[in-house]
Amino acid sequence: MTLTDAQLDRYARHIVLKEIGGEGQRRLLGSTVAIVGAGGIGSPAVQYLAAAGVGALRVFDDDTVSLDNLQRQVLFGTADVGRPKVEVAGEAAARLDPDLRFEGIRARLGPDNVADLLAGADVILDGSDNFATRLLVSDRATAARIPLVSAAIGQFQAQIGTFRGWETDKPCYRCYVGDAFDAEDCDTCSALGVLGALTGIAGSWAAMETIRQITGFGSDQAGRLHVFDGLGPTLKSIRIVKDPACRTCGKG
Repeated sequence: MTLTDAQLDRYARHIVLKEIGGEGQRRLLGSTVAIVGAGGIGSPAVQYLAAAGVGALRVFDDDTVSLDNLQRQVLFGTADVGRPKVEVAGEAAARLDPDLRFEGIRARLGPDNVADLLAGADVILDGSDNFATRLLVSDRATAARIPLVSAAIGQFQAQIGTFRGWETDKPCYRCYVGDAFDAEDCDTCSALGVLGALTGIAGSWAAMETIRQITGFGSDQAGRLHVFDGLGPTLKSIRIVKDPACRTCGKG
């Protein structure tokens, strides 16, 4: 793929980085990223990946914009209340890069559709808010050998990890959380609260790790979980060990 003059100008700040360069930008332009959720994490991720020159974004969210989303979901404005999130996300992404191929799918991922909906993605960015979806996406990513960038938030804490569980020495997301489930009395951000600006950190960081998986810049972060505590603020990185008994990527 030869970059056009307009692309050379648009992505100049990437291209001059020796760790990315023209080849890395071509990889971005030829890539497809699937984003699960267009909420607090998906909002900044959509914007930064569109601006970075990712060729195609496929975004899944079955929800509509509500007034209480606006404190943290920066894709949306007051006039968008009641509209499908994926519709508004597509308009925002097009403003950033009119050449972007955007596919907004107003659907919830489930066992019957996850394989088809995630097929062909080069990286999956999961910003969903429940273990059922996260584990479903992780299991499919491992089976299809698609790198998974997972981001989660709660109150003042953000967690970002990259998983490639099909590799011999790398864990999957299930190695980290086991067979976690969503209890009926599980606390939610509506009950406990979440710092709005924290979602910007988590979503932007997840976008950066997605770009890392596509271009290969810097050191590989697969198998590491980064935990940011906004109260400190403090940051720690944890190495996740592959679970040999994991029923997705181990021998269990």
